[in-house]
Amino acid sequence: MRLLRSTDLALRILMRLAVSTGDTPATRTVAEDMGVPYTHAAKVVAELQHLGLVDARRGRGGGLALTEQGRTASVGAIVRTFEGDDEVVECEGATPCPLRSDCRLRGALRRAQEAFHASLDPVTLDQIVADPTGPVLLGISTRPSDAPLP
Repeated sequence: MRLLRSTDLALRILMRLAVSTGDTPATRTVAEDMGVPYTHAAKVVAELQHLGLVDARRGRGGGLALTEQGRTASVGAIVRTFEGDDEVVECEGATPCPLRSDCRLRGALRRAQEAFHASLDPVTLDQIVADPTGPVLLGISTRPSDAPLP
């Protein structure tokens, strides 16, 4: 199974914010830290804010901060939200599969998808940024945490 770029980026942004030591980095800074275009990061941050996982404030003294809900959120729930509930394979599209009425593959793939999500359900953001991951995340910042935001 392959995650959408937005799902991957959402998890990486949340992880980066989870190890922030009092700073509230701007979306642009987080995008640079993650090596992704600002526009992509801004869209993901907007969705994370809508979900209540991130607090985003504009202007002087603003920036991004992880909410308590974000810190304790299930990784499985985050992945489900960003990935959606689409089938792994397209059976009904513009060219419907001729096996769709008698196929066992679709059900097997759906069960595998659910098992994937279920394995992530008990995992929280705090758990995935524990040592040794947290210090590595702190090391990827493009600026010192006490440097002023551009």
